[in-house]
Amino acid sequence: MAQSQVCVTVTATTTDQLRRQRDAAVEADLIELRLDGVKDLDVSGALQGRLKPAIVTCRSVQDGGSFDGGEEARRRIIAEALECGAEFVDIEWDGSPDSRIAAHKSRTVLSYHQFSELPKDLDDRYVAMRATGAAVVKIAVQAKTLMDLAPLVTLGQRARQEGERAVIVGMGAPGVASRILADRFGACWSYAGNAAPGQIAPDRLVREFRFRELSDSTEVYGVVGNPAMHSLSPAMHNAGFRAISKDAVYLPLEAADVDDFLNFADVFGISGASITSPFKEDVHSRVRDSDPMGKRIGAVNTLKKVEDSWKAMNSDVDGFLEPLLSRFTVDGWRATVVGAGGAARAASVALVDSGVLTTICARRQEQAEEAAKVSGAMVGAFPVEPGTWDLLVNATPIGTAPQTGESLLPASSLDGRLVYDLVYNPSCTRLLKEASLKGCRTLGGLEMLIAQAKRQFEWWTGSHPPGAVFETAAQSGLALTVE
Repeated sequence: MAQSQVCVTVTATTTDQLRRQRDAAVEADLIELRLDGVKDLDVSGALQGRLKPAIVTCRSVQDGGSFDGGEEARRRIIAEALECGAEFVDIEWDGSPDSRIAAHKSRTVLSYHQFSELPKDLDDRYVAMRATGAAVVKIAVQAKTLMDLAPLVTLGQRARQEGERAVIVGMGAPGVASRILADRFGACWSYAGNAAPGQIAPDRLVREFRFRELSDSTEVYGVVGNPAMHSLSPAMHNAGFRAISKDAVYLPLEAADVDDFLNFADVFGISGASITSPFKEDVHSRVRDSDPMGKRIGAVNTLKKVEDSWKAMNSDVDGFLEPLLSRFTVDGWRATVVGAGGAARAASVALVDSGVLTTICARRQEQAEEAAKVSGAMVGAFPVEPGTWDLLVNATPIGTAPQTGESLLPASSLDGRLVYDLVYNPSCTRLLKEASLKGCRTLGGLEMLIAQAKRQFEWWTGSHPPGAVFETAAQSGLALTVE
């Protein structure tokens, strides 16, 4: 059966906007025209002059759409779309016979949406929908965990083996893998755009994730966190895989917990993963084979599957030091690290091992004490007192987008030499702006992110990412997040 296609979902408030959005979807193999929400709806005009096949959808409010004009009016819109030659119309399945399906089977996408929980009778629903004779059966359910995708992939693969056209998708951030790996989910197409939770922009789906190049033999990697969708790691690692012609893809994997990811990894054959907040310590406790630095810190940020087991390592220490020591001489300095998680532990270990007198501060004294034991640092008062540091490291998420108005310290307390903010989005946080105004030198977290990611990439592939591939990809990805 043919590889999954890209179906770009187009929404607008006017027919003219809808046509312009339709024609701008250059990455699409087919277009879903969402007519719900169009105020001056002209069904014929929406379809006229189209360059690619169209699915006409008019979803009611109760079905997750925005059409509130009544069921009879909605049926008339669908009937008109069929009369105007739409290649497909999308009809929501309610469990009862529908004459429109019987009359237009070859042009019907029969849809079922569940926005609350994964149905226990998913297979039975699919069989009943398939029995209508609709050309395509679409099932979209809210994924609350990565493992919610397991029954979906089983259902989709069975449909493909039986030669049936289906779209089986998990909505929401944990369901993103079902959109990128649509072919493995037996989907005849994957919806791209911004009309549903977890949808990915079409150019990102095709270019960053190389959607049309993926196959059953493609290795799968990912960044595991909660949240994970904001991460720049997919942009960097996917660019790296492309640069060395490696048949691999790197996904955002938003897990409920460590068990959720590990079980998902077994089902889907994950080859490696970056581990981010809040799972670095928990993953370390679950993996026996860790590098010395991971064991010392008690936290890891990288996993690699070797045969039937996981190996772990920590690239945060080297990633932290590389941008710092490449431009600053910190001999004889006093450093204060704010935070007590995996990033704070890595930073304090890096500084202590470099001979820097280091203090850890955190809101919870006991967590600061635990982190200090790992590195040999001292424990200081929180909030940080003025006059106690030359280097200040923010190893907390304070100031991360969208909470960009937050700052670690009041500007009056920024009286040291250098402020190193490990937050990378935005690239210039409020803390860095205020520190610069107070005469401090500054260093942002993007360079650390890139440095640690390069070490992960080398560990997985045995190759260094060529040129400035990671830097360019990270800057481009960051620019997209602030548009």
